[in-house]
Amino acid sequence: MPKNLPEDEDEYIHAKISYVGFADQLGLEGIVILKAFDGKEFPMRAFSGEVARHIWRFQEGDKNTIPTIYNLVEEIAVLQDLLLMEIRIYQSGSVLRANLYFKGRTESLILRNYRASDSIALAVYYDIPIKVRKNLFQEAIKQ
Repeated sequence: MPKNLPEDEDEYIHAKISYVGFADQLGLEGIVILKAFDGKEFPMRAFSGEVARHIWRFQEGDKNTIPTIYNLVEEIAVLQDLLLMEIRIYQSGSVLRANLYFKGRTESLILRNYRASDSIALAVYYDIPIKVRKNLFQEAIKQ
């Protein structure tokens, strides 16, 4: 398998959310800062303020009101006896994308190329690992 595919485990760093907020006073554009264990940070923005609010609510423990699209993922996972195990964020062209890794009793499933912001919200909702492509942390340091 070629080395630069998003599924290469050694190309990813485990990250936690260190900040969730907004880029504007109206709360229309969201910001998330992901922090690696070594202290490096990767800021992510240019996604909806609505998703940022979901991430914040999920972090605060409010998991009672789940948006319809996330509920769809939940229902499909339950029906197929799948658990979301982790997400992996990478850059695809000029946008951030994520792969979602599910595990079942007998099979695994990878959903590819989804919006990174929604994937982070799902990771927070399910309290699962967020992994970020190493080069994104390196590029953030250069800026």
